[in-house]
Order: sequence, then C-alpha cells, then structure tokens
Amino acid sequence: MDTRARLRELPSVDELLGRQHARELAKKHGRTLVVEGARAALAEARRRIFAGETSAAAVGEADLAQAVERLLAWRLRRVLNATGVVLHTNLGRAPLAEAAIERVLEVARGYSTLEFDVASGQRGSRQAPIADSLCALTGAEAALAVNNNAAAMLLALAALAHGREVIVSRGELVEIGGGFRIPEVLTQSGARLVEVGTTNRTRTADYVSAIAPATALFLKVHRSNFALVGFTEEASIADLAPAARDAGLALVYDLGSGDLDEARRTLAEGASLVCFSGDKLLGGPQAGLIVGARTLMDRIAKHPLARAVRLDKMSIAALEATLALHRAGRAEEIPAVRALLEKPVAVRKRAERLASLLAAAGVVAEVVESEGQVGGGAMPLEKLPSAAVRIAAPARDLLLALRAGETPVIAIVRDDRVLLDVKALDEGELGEVARMVGAAVERLAKFTSTSTPTGLEAVRVFDADAEGET
Repeated sequence: MDTRARLRELPSVDELLGRQHARELAKKHGRTLVVEGARAALAEARRRIFAGETSAAAVGEADLAQAVERLLAWRLRRVLNATGVVLHTNLGRAPLAEAAIERVLEVARGYSTLEFDVASGQRGSRQAPIADSLCALTGAEAALAVNNNAAAMLLALAALAHGREVIVSRGELVEIGGGFRIPEVLTQSGARLVEVGTTNRTRTADYVSAIAPATALFLKVHRSNFALVGFTEEASIADLAPAARDAGLALVYDLGSGDLDEARRTLAEGASLVCFSGDKLLGGPQAGLIVGARTLMDRIAKHPLARAVRLDKMSIAALEATLALHRAGRAEEIPAVRALLEKPVAVRKRAERLASLLAAAGVVAEVVESEGQVGGGAMPLEKLPSAAVRIAAPARDLLLALRAGETPVIAIVRDDRVLLDVKALDEGELGEVARMVGAAVERLAKFTSTSTPTGLEAVRVFDADAEGET
C-alpha cells in the first residue's frame, strides 16, 4: 500500500473523538486536552507512515491514551545526576539543603511576612530576611538579592553607570552560558564600554590612562568558565582599589560563581561592590547577590529595574535558610558544599556500594577512577578526584534507556562505555540508581533480542516504554 493510501486510512480528529474511550478520557481530563491528544496521536501516525514504517496506520485506544498522558506529564522532572558535575547547569545546579527545602514548604503553604513588618505593622522589605546574613558573612555595609547574577550586574551598571563609561580589561569581556556577553549586558544597562589592555595582559596603568570625565567605574570580571595561561598579567582588586579611590570612581567586581569567603576578601581589598551567584558555590537557590558600600547599594535598591529582577518569596526563603547554615558553621549540610569538600576515599566507597547494588540487580559493572568537575562556570581547571561504576553494555543505547526511565539517570560515556560517576550522587540515591539501571538494562536486552533500535527510533522506542507501552 502506498503512502497516500495509508494516510487516507487514518481517522479524522472528529472520528477519533467520537469513540467511546475518547469520550471517557474527555470526562476525566476535559475535551480540550483530549482534542490536543488526538491531534498529537494522528501526527505521530503520519510521521511513522512517512518514515516508511510497515505497521498499520491505525490510531487505537492506547495511542490516544498515551498521547494524553504525555500531555499531562510533568516537563520539569527530577533526575539522578551521575555525570560527576556537581553544579550542573542543565540539571538545575545546586540541590537545596533540607533546611532550605523545609523553609520553602513552610512559606509556600500560606501567607508570610514577605513585605510586612510585624513589629510596626507597616510595610517591610523583602530584602530583610537575607541582608543581615549577607553583611555578616561578607563584611559588607549593605546587601541586595535579585534573581540571578546577570541581573545583579545589569542592575548595578544601570544604577551607577547609565549614560557614562565603564572601563573593563579586554581579557575579561567574557561570554557566560546561553550566549550572554559582558559587552551586551553593558549596552543594555545604558553604559558605554571602554576596553583597555590586551587579551592576555592588562595592568593598572591601562585602567588609569583610560579615565575620562565620563568615566563612572572600573569593572573587573572573574573569568569563571575559562582560564588564560602562559604569558599573562592582570590587575587585581588590591591593585585597582587605590587607583579607583584616587580618581573618585567605584570599583565593581563581578565575581560570578565565587563564594562568600572570596566576596569578603575582595571587599576587604577595596572593591566597592561585589556581585556573585547564590546557586553555585554558595549552594542555594538561583539568585544574584550584590554586597558592598551602603551609598552605592542605596542607589541600586532605588533603581526601577530592581523591582523587575527581584526574588520571589520561595527563593528568599531558600536563600535565607542557606545563608543561615553558612553563618552557623553548618555549610556541610548543603549538598553542593558537601560534595565539593568530600574526601576521595568516601567517594570510592559510595561507588563500591553502587557496584554491589548493581550486581545484586544482575548488572555487570566495575568500579573505576574518574574525574568530577565543579561545574556552573566555576573553577574551569579544577578536577575533582572521583569514582564511577562502568557498565558492560552498548553505550549509546544504554544512555537512551537510562534517560527514558521513570526517573532519568544522566550518565557519561568514556571509551564507549557508560560511566555512573557518583560524585554528585547522594548515598540515599544509590538504591534508586541501581533500580533504574537494572530496568534500563533489562529493556535494552528485550529490544536487542529482536532488533537493535538505533537513531531516532531508539529514542522513540525507549520514550514510549517509559510511558508504559508494552
């Protein structure tokens, strides 16, 4: 039968919706969703026909039910991070500490003092729960939190340098994730970029020689996601601070993924303001933190853009709890911090435990040495000693099967073998990883016993299986 004839055999949307099982689905989920599911099921049938598949061009009860279930499925899902990258941007960066999760749940369940002062009965500030802790931890006079570090930089530059010049080293005009570039952030803030020095060498004198009546500030940018090596030189905060002070200029440092200790150090060395992330080395929720001189912070807080990039109540709750753990000397309770500080021997023991669980599930595996990464654009040259479990199965198909499980397992491939690096896996997740891997290997064996799915067909088969197709 040719393609056109097979396409003509497909039912119309109305015909499909008129069937008994479709009417039952509509009662349960609503007609609008079932109509969308019918269209999706028919589109999938047409795709398979055009792909030359020989199966009948029928759209049955199971096809429609699965299409509706896919529409109902959560798009944002929990995964098991077996990549060895602790702050994996694609996987949500830092997992929250239990204390932070509890605070989010408490605040999310009802009303809160988000912008209300219970002592005075007057309007309060949403910055109040976090400003004191940030100041105590960094030595800053004032602090502010917004929704990410790019927003923190944009806000600071818009408030302090709109219509004026900002001096930056050519070696620090970086691009961060998603294609965002420092020159473009400067442009959006209304400031004018003045480049000084060269890509590999910039001195304090280069900044000083570029000062003009329109100059607003010196901007130093941490090269979070790459490193310059070899014949290099850069002006440090300690070098630039006296020059900025003598010229009556602010010195702003974009610390990127830097931590609280580094923020404290750079402020002590003379930085006017420091901007850094809350969801990287700090181990909290996504946030951009600005700490520094009160006179500058007051200008930033009053800028109209501050409202556009402010944090919501749940992020503030999580950040307040995370900062409280740092302030109490309990940072090891934060998963990302604990993973970064963990000794290699403990990581090895966890890998051995996972290998034992896999063996009990009938999966052939062995423990091997591995190298983890900090991730999140932090410490690009830093390698974290780690351990992994290597699985004896076809790497490409197993990766697909692992991603298609009830809880996706995100692994890596080296030397054509799948590795489950345990650096970012918690002890309590090992049993679940073993179950997901065992199920994936079993599915893979079932499929390869008849025919080996490859390419897009492998993705389709495994995804369908994850949704309950038999």
